[in-house]
Amino acid sequence: MHAQRKHPGIELRRSRSGQVSYRAEAFDSRAERRVYKTFPTLAAAKAWRQDMQVAIRSGKFTGARTPTLAEAADALIEGMRNGTIRNRKGEPYKPSVARSYRRAFDKRLLPEFGNRPISDLRRRDVQALIDKLAADGLDGSTIRNTLDPLRVIYRWALTREQVSMSPTTNLEVPAPEGKRERIASPVEAAALIAALPVEQRGLWATAMYAGLRRGELRGLRWGDVDLASGVIRVERGWDAKEGEIAGKTRAARRTVPITAVLRDFLTEHRMSGESDADALVFGTTDLDPFDPATVRRRAWRAWKAAGLEPIGFHESRHTFASIGIAAGVNAKALSTYMGHASVTITYDRYGHLMPGNESEATGLLDAYLLRAGEGQSRGSDAPTTADRGGPERNGGEVATWLPVRDSAT
Repeated sequence: MHAQRKHPGIELRRSRSGQVSYRAEAFDSRAERRVYKTFPTLAAAKAWRQDMQVAIRSGKFTGARTPTLAEAADALIEGMRNGTIRNRKGEPYKPSVARSYRRAFDKRLLPEFGNRPISDLRRRDVQALIDKLAADGLDGSTIRNTLDPLRVIYRWALTREQVSMSPTTNLEVPAPEGKRERIASPVEAAALIAALPVEQRGLWATAMYAGLRRGELRGLRWGDVDLASGVIRVERGWDAKEGEIAGKTRAARRTVPITAVLRDFLTEHRMSGESDADALVFGTTDLDPFDPATVRRRAWRAWKAAGLEPIGFHESRHTFASIGIAAGVNAKALSTYMGHASVTITYDRYGHLMPGNESEATGLLDAYLLRAGEGQSRGSDAPTTADRGGPERNGGEVATWLPVRDSAT
């Protein structure tokens, strides 16, 4: 290969076949080493050299070798498992999250970028992968889940100055498909539970009337259930591979009220089996938790036989949240019972009203406007209906208008 230098810090190279390339170099005085990179065009080589010189002067480039994505992925998963790498809130990752990140790396990220240093990856590279996954038919949620471990790697690398920028920002990612979650009405929830064999009713009642996650149901012990005080203390969960684990977050470790209907089901369930404090509420006597697939399969058979639409554990959690919202439970309290980190999560995820509640909301609004209008009309200088919009009685019916601006003002 023939090489010649026509521009400072940039070497023109020509292969035997006549192909031209440009190798740019920058000198890091701190590390006392030169950094090289080859580009197909002179403009790209100049731009890289200028950016690198700025990064070296500002201290954003250390000259140290950055790991490949495959190496960074291994380090991330190991750190998640031993607790040295934590989430934004400083809490350890669940084992299931580490496993899902490992799958995303192995299935989609490493085949594309595994051998590349993380400092070399650019936004255009990640966007090209997103476009490819979308063209292959993957939905927005799957693509976002694929990018999550990549975002964590670059967040970690940025704080340790291994990279000067993250290629995971300002990306165009398909929006998740907005499918409506299944929710059972209070009447339907009661019918679903009643259709089950007696030994299964306590489990599904706790899912629908207390909103515990599937892992929390599997890890629940009788020592966590205080029927006298009417509360369930959620202290732990259950991982399919790791077994018993601590609560998902600080918010996940919480106290949930036991409603009267749930107390009846739990009391009946306790009388039918092991009730020592250390015994699993919905497990077997040897402290093995229930198998979700087996439990769900048995329940679905019972519901199909009764002509009812089946429901899952996560949908039962949706049901509890929506019933709480429809019943007017304080938003902050409901957020706590759900184990959410903030009330915003609760309303973003479960804020939709139960089907049929529109008429109830209309009644409440009409009653409020009526009371407000009557209170105003009793005042000494209250304007008449003709002066401003307001309620008017006509044959026992109430009509309301929105206030209108006086044309003279």
